[in-house]
Amino acid sequence: MKILFYDTKKYDKDSFDRALAEFPDVSIHYLESDLNVTTAVLAKDFDAVCAFVSSDVSAPVIDKLAEVGCKLILMRCAGFNNVDQDEAKAKGITVLRVPGYSPEAVAEHAMMLALAVNRHVHKAYIKVRENNFSLNGLTGINFYGKIAGIVGTGKIGAAMCKICHGFGMKVIAYDMYPNKNLDFVEYVDLETLLKTSDLISLHCPLTEDTYHMISEYTIKRMKDNVILVNTSRGALINTNDLIAGIRAKKFFGVGLDVYEEETNNVFENREDDIMESSVTSRLLSFPNVIVTSHQGFFTEEALLAISQTTLKNAMDFVAGNIEKANLVC
Repeated sequence: MKILFYDTKKYDKDSFDRALAEFPDVSIHYLESDLNVTTAVLAKDFDAVCAFVSSDVSAPVIDKLAEVGCKLILMRCAGFNNVDQDEAKAKGITVLRVPGYSPEAVAEHAMMLALAVNRHVHKAYIKVRENNFSLNGLTGINFYGKIAGIVGTGKIGAAMCKICHGFGMKVIAYDMYPNKNLDFVEYVDLETLLKTSDLISLHCPLTEDTYHMISEYTIKRMKDNVILVNTSRGALINTNDLIAGIRAKKFFGVGLDVYEEETNNVFENREDDIMESSVTSRLLSFPNVIVTSHQGFFTEEALLAISQTTLKNAMDFVAGNIEKANLVC
């Protein structure tokens, strides 16, 4: 199995090279370039390509991959909304993913964002570095005894529920399929969750039904001074409506590890660039907003799990054991 690995970062190569010791029949060629219409032709003579959540796996790209004989796309991530599944099926290309690598990593990052915006850690850090030890503007709230509203209780959402419960919060949740293992969680409708939660954390997939689920309509139904956290998918939130809500002082704080305009920014150093998106710049300008760089998954444990599962998917494909692999289409 020869895999062409797109958009390689040092940590990708390090973790996959470590995992390769368990998979002697796999070889990987690493590219810094990401997968797109132009680079797809480089997959000629490779059995598979490895892509990420920010890669272009649209119909034109899939067509190019099919032309050069590629039969397998390995997504080294859980999300696959960037994959044109219908085109992949039509071209006979199998798409496999990593559905769960470290739910706790993402949930811990979500709680970190909630705590940081609550206690203004980003502002305190800068003030102290400038020898300003004033507490003005740093007042937070206790999470103990407050209500945490978790939207989506899959593996990551369930981990977030447990963290909030450990903080002494009352945990309520909204999910079409309640998790029976969370006996301390009260399931409610979305309207009730919005009206009663002091902290709202999003952990649901991006679908046609959840696209812009946080919008002007739902923001108006939230409690005043709510803390909103999103570590799932940027398009769950209508950014312009969120900005309007921030300006209207609806939110005590907002923590985002994902946002709608992140595609060109994800994992890239753009410190010398002029940001072309005024929406992103506006988000970064608010003192009660923290934006991180899609790093919720980024722990040593998660990277190793991603590497191992991706390579196991590849070998299951070779062995014809698709039922054991993590099939997207």
